[in-house]
Amino acid sequence: MKLEDFKSLKEIHEYFALHNSCKLKKYATQPVYELTPPKSGIIFIGEAPGVNEDKQGKPFVGAAGKLLDEMLRSIGYTREDVYVTNVVKYRPPENREPLPDEKESCRVWVNAELLFIKPKIIVALGRHALERFLPQEHISIIHGQVFIHSSGVPVFAMYHPAAALYNPNLKKTLQEDFYKLKDFLDGKIQPLENENSNQKEKQVLIDEILKL
Repeated sequence: MKLEDFKSLKEIHEYFALHNSCKLKKYATQPVYELTPPKSGIIFIGEAPGVNEDKQGKPFVGAAGKLLDEMLRSIGYTREDVYVTNVVKYRPPENREPLPDEKESCRVWVNAELLFIKPKIIVALGRHALERFLPQEHISIIHGQVFIHSSGVPVFAMYHPAAALYNPNLKKTLQEDFYKLKDFLDGKIQPLENENSNQKEKQVLIDEILKL
């Protein structure tokens, strides 16, 4: 399969729901994804679905999703304005963190999703999403900053909303980072060059999509 063979996100998700080797599908109720590309070009990508997402088949519908909605409203956006997804499409047992091989097995699926949407910016929510794009960086150090990924797409680093639920002290930080995100979207902040970017990966998204 080639990317141009897919006419919609629905076709992409249905294809990869059948053609993937993620071990998590044995435990999950169903894959979790959205179907409508965002007009804004803004993509939020998190870690993995939780119990509510597993039941409904939609990302960020639990407590973390409600906090995300709250933060979006604070900068003049709604959930309908953006696209949300995860680095793995199935809920890990007991909501544990996804393992490296589980993330790897969903990598091409995520690549197809991103290449179809052609995002203007990717907001990486938490450690697992950040290392997907900027593997040498740490969320505690660069949250609230935006970098140019080697593919040319800006990546904004942000704590996962779930972290703010477990640690209320992070909610203020999360809110401040959303204000910084708005400043970037409004052209008030310029992205930084990622010093740790591996130039050999400049075509990483396109190269990996060829594995379809």
